[in-house]
Amino acid sequence: MTSSRSKDSEFLKSVRNGAVIGALVLVVAVPWIRSQKHAQPPVAPATPHASVPAPAAPAPAARLLADFGDEQPSGDARHVANWAFFTGDNGGKAVVVLDKKAAKVYTFEPTGRLVAATPALFGSAIGDDSAPGIGDKPLAEIKPHERTTPAGRFVAQPGMNTNGEDIIWIDYDAAVSMHRVRPVLASERRFERLNSPTHEDNRISNGCVNLPVDFYERVLGPAVKKTGAIVYVLPETRPPEEVFGSFDVTDPQAVAAAGAKPMRVSTAAAPAHLDARRNRDQ
Repeated sequence: MTSSRSKDSEFLKSVRNGAVIGALVLVVAVPWIRSQKHAQPPVAPATPHASVPAPAAPAPAARLLADFGDEQPSGDARHVANWAFFTGDNGGKAVVVLDKKAAKVYTFEPTGRLVAATPALFGSAIGDDSAPGIGDKPLAEIKPHERTTPAGRFVAQPGMNTNGEDIIWIDYDAAVSMHRVRPVLASERRFERLNSPTHEDNRISNGCVNLPVDFYERVLGPAVKKTGAIVYVLPETRPPEEVFGSFDVTDPQAVAAAGAKPMRVSTAAAPAHLDARRNRDQ
């Protein structure tokens, strides 16, 4: 009987000890489990077929248009100037637009801003081409119908005439330049023609472009020397699109069709050293 009670006592003691040990394990384990649970970073639920947004396309580069300021140019002058800047046909150089019909010259900075405009004198003959070999003809042999100011795209080149006067060559081979107006013959009244309110009397030269002295020295000369210049002599017998390959850059459909690329007329580079030669207006 005593032995049975002793066994029961031992069994109960074992149970109590086991319960105490289990409780202790729980006291230690539960906080540790909780800490491990909170230590894991949250995992976002998977989104099937999630798409990554494509990078935004770069904005198209801004394109320049000619800024004529308060001037009111002809449609052809605005058309060619806008095209030259919009397409970059000027190659980062100044732009000089010669409008024979309006007897006007416009000089622009490479940024498209008009520096100044002025009346000018042009060749007395209507036409857009130079007569073959005219650059080598003596002045006395130049016929009236050959006294044209040729149309086209030219690279302006500083130079000298045979009198040692500085000029700006337009077409060296054809002996066509831009220079200060001179009193060649008193009867021609060149200074008076420049200052008259109409352009109807501005066709008097042998082909060169006569400019007011102040404009030549303060506007044109410095522009050519600083950045170089592309000269656009507007045609008067055919459309500018035919001469320059230009298009209306303000028309989105025309721009799309052209691809907004320059369409330059091939222009031979001027000689590296321009010798003085007879100018048509000496």
